[in-house]
Amino acid sequence: MKASNLQQLYVSELRDLYSAETQLTEALPKMAKAATHSELKDAFQSHLQQTRQHIARLDTIFTNLGMSPSGKTCKAMKGLIAEGEEMIKDTDESTRDAGLISAAQRVEHYEIAGYGCVRTYASQLGDQSAVQLLQMTLDEEGQADKKLTMLAENICNVEAEYARGGRN
Repeated sequence: MKASNLQQLYVSELRDLYSAETQLTEALPKMAKAATHSELKDAFQSHLQQTRQHIARLDTIFTNLGMSPSGKTCKAMKGLIAEGEEMIKDTDESTRDAGLISAAQRVEHYEIAGYGCVRTYASQLGDQSAVQLLQMTLDEEGQADKKLTMLAENICNVEAEYARGGRN
C-alpha cells in the first residue's frame, strides 16, 4: 500500500520497526552465543530484554491506533542480521567480538534513525502518548550504542589488536 499522507507513512514505518525488532529477538541470542567476552554476551542478553520491551511499546501504540502491527517485513534488518551472521562465520575467535560490535552498532544506528523519524511523526500528528513511548525506546537504543562503543574501545578492539601482535 502506498502511503499518501503522514499518518499512513507513520503506520508503515511503525510496522517496519515492529518487524525489525521481532527479527532482532531471534538474532540477539545467536550474537550472545557467538560472543567470547562475558561483558559483550551480557550486553546482547540485556538488549534482548529491552528489545522485548520495545515490541511491547509498539504493541501499545498499535492498540491505541486500533491497528495491527503485522503486514510488513523489514528488509533492512534482514540484511543487517545477515551481515552479522557473516561476521560470526568470517572472523577468528580473537577478532569476533570486535566484528560483532560493528554489526550490532549498524543495527542500533538503523533503529535510532527509524525511531527518531516515527517519534517526530507522532509529535506532528499530535500523539503525545506515542511520542513518550518512542522516546523511551530511542533513549535505550542510544544507550545500547554507547555501551557497545565502550566495550569496543576498552576491551574488544584492544584484544583484537593484541591478537595480531599490534601491541607489545
